Amino acid sequence: MSRTVGPAAMLRHVVQGRRDVERIYSTPELVAKLRRLADALEQDKPFRIQIAGERFQVPVRAQFSVEHERGEQHEEVEFQFTWSLDPADVDAHDAPVV
Repeated sequence: MSRTVGPAAMLRHVVQGRRDVERIYSTPELVAKLRRLADALEQDKPFRIQIAGERFQVPVRAQFSVEHERGEQHEEVEFQFTWSLDPADVDAHDAPVV
């Protein structure tokens, strides 16, 4: 497993082609992404997002969850979309980029 902290404030975990990236955004960047995401969700459309240099599509069938973790030294809230990979999914290049 490789873990690096780059100049763009991101954490990467790469194991045999799998990707686990956490990107830290400024408040204005996050607000813009959340607005575009909310628009896509309200329109019941897939959306494309770019995180740490990779652009991909989140399908309409994705499930949304909110997770809260509390430890002795910190708390964390994660907003998460999950979906199974389906070769029938077509990347809608006209989907909003979040």
